[in-house]
Amino acid sequence: MRHPARNRWLIAGLALIVAATVVVSTGAHHVPDPAISPALAQRTPDAARGEYIAVLGDCAFCHTKAGGPSYAGGLALSSPLGTIYSSNITPDRDTGIGAYTLADFVRVMRLGVKPDGTRLYPAMPYTAYARVTDEDLQDLFAYLQSSIAPVPLASHATDIAWPLSIRWPLALWDAAFHDDSRFVTDGSQDPQWNRGAYLVQGLAHCGTCHTPRGLFFEEKDLRGRSNLYLSGARLDASSPINLRGNGGDGLGRWSVADIATLLKSGRTEHSAATGPMADAVRHSTQYMTDQDVMSIAIYVKSLTPAPEGGRASFVASESTIGSIMAGSERSPGGRIYLDSCAACHRLSGSGENSTFPTLAGNPSVLSADPSSLIGVILEGARAPSTAAAPSGLTMPGFGWRYSDADIAALATFTRSSWGNDAPPVTAAKVAGIRDQLHISRPDY
Repeated sequence: MRHPARNRWLIAGLALIVAATVVVSTGAHHVPDPAISPALAQRTPDAARGEYIAVLGDCAFCHTKAGGPSYAGGLALSSPLGTIYSSNITPDRDTGIGAYTLADFVRVMRLGVKPDGTRLYPAMPYTAYARVTDEDLQDLFAYLQSSIAPVPLASHATDIAWPLSIRWPLALWDAAFHDDSRFVTDGSQDPQWNRGAYLVQGLAHCGTCHTPRGLFFEEKDLRGRSNLYLSGARLDASSPINLRGNGGDGLGRWSVADIATLLKSGRTEHSAATGPMADAVRHSTQYMTDQDVMSIAIYVKSLTPAPEGGRASFVASESTIGSIMAGSERSPGGRIYLDSCAACHRLSGSGENSTFPTLAGNPSVLSADPSSLIGVILEGARAPSTAAAPSGLTMPGFGWRYSDADIAALATFTRSSWGNDAPPVTAAKVAGIRDQLHISRPDY
């Protein structure tokens, strides 16, 4: 039976969809105005200061693959869509940014749009760099153009499958989620707090890793307006911790000095940087001025607790060591801990001052997502070697030795001992992290 009216509506609807797609696609290739202040044309850029801006933004690490030329790109960055590779930002005119104008550079940094209108994936944290001042971007551009050797190396294509590899729909993502406004000073706070907020929200792009993301991979808060900002996230096979003031999985029990010390040295009296944070310390935060590190620490310490629903807690307890000393600790995870972990982290989970991290009350141990803890157990970790703490202490990995069920039991024991109160870890969760890290299983 024919339905001519319904068919006409269907044809009309399809025509509208096609027309809308053409309009959106055309608009998506529009090259937007980066909104640079006209006064900037009268300013002389400072390339030496730009070098420090590059340190604050950790530019060299993200744009340099292992063993490759500095700033020539090629570092693989995992994303929910597939692997993205960082671009060449040396001043080579054909494959780098040598042909860029300042406006081109600012547009990329703030809006994620290349000179030809191509949209960047938000793996490049333009969502944070939008906060950065005109002067800082001008100095950074001067440094990259005048102080970095040009490298003729074409950027690596992404490993994202079609149709997700189509770039123009990113314009819709930007319209929905990207706030490109500059940082605004908070008049109720002092200059040091505001400097810390500017760095954390902008150049240091802390939210890129530490702020949870929504269904479309958007950061749930870009400007620190809510207590979701920096409240912990999942990043590839790691789980960057909650940086807010929660007493369990956050930094509520840390002092400003603790935070500053971690940023400068990679470790504190009780903890150590691992995973992506170890790289940030190794390549960026250890080289920041003491004043900037302290400003970041003051800002982070001022953050109120994240929503407590479902978060782990910590109340120091002697019950675990009491059970161990009495010989009554017989859980599978407890036995593995005594065999493979207690020599360094101690029966009390207290670790060793500035050497082996404390496990009792450690935010990485208590994180709602145990991915980082699992990853460290599976593949080990190496503390960054810094000027303040030059010994790059290493923890061996145990993925070769223990099954998924064993490591789940160990992680569960660690998350529920010495006053830690975090949910158990499943073998399936361990298996997923193991596969992401490409760590083989024991041959038994």
